[in-house]
Amino acid sequence: MATAQRVGLAVPATLITNDPQEAKAFAAEQPTLYKPLHAGPYDVDGEPAGIWAAPVGPGEIDGSVGRCAHLLQALVPKAHDVRVVVVGERVFCARTTAPTGVVDWRAEYRNLRYEAVECPDAHRGPLLAFLADFGLHFGAFDFAVAADGTWWFLECNPNGQWAWLEAAVGLPITGAIADLLENGESSRG
Repeated sequence: MATAQRVGLAVPATLITNDPQEAKAFAAEQPTLYKPLHAGPYDVDGEPAGIWAAPVGPGEIDGSVGRCAHLLQALVPKAHDVRVVVVGERVFCARTTAPTGVVDWRAEYRNLRYEAVECPDAHRGPLLAFLADFGLHFGAFDFAVAADGTWWFLECNPNGQWAWLEAAVGLPITGAIADLLENGESSRG
């Protein structure tokens, strides 16, 4: 989060803590999301389940926060999400639109719409700088895009998924990865 902010990306207020009082105070300051830092696979009634980002209020935070680190983040009122996949110098963006009221689009895979979009010029340099800071040539970034057009940085996955976007909107990510692996660069073609 600090690197994203330093390179010029907008970052929602974020707290990582295992202190219940600190977590309650943060959630009392603004509408807040709980986001798992890591979630291993588990089942509910024999069905695979996941832990998605979800709203949390100060009254829902108890002493169990003290058992491990928790990530709390200011809830961004978003119009849609954008997954940005950076391969070498190439930047691919896909807008994800979920049904109204859905906080974490991953909970609604069957009801999503996708569209390839251009990366704003103001974000290209910071995205490349972010990856360079970590010595990476690939990253799958997630942004919540507000109605006013602000792209709020949520995270970067150094091994994030992308293939479904290639299929959904025709982004040539596989070719860019192959070029990067074969030639040390990704072609513009």
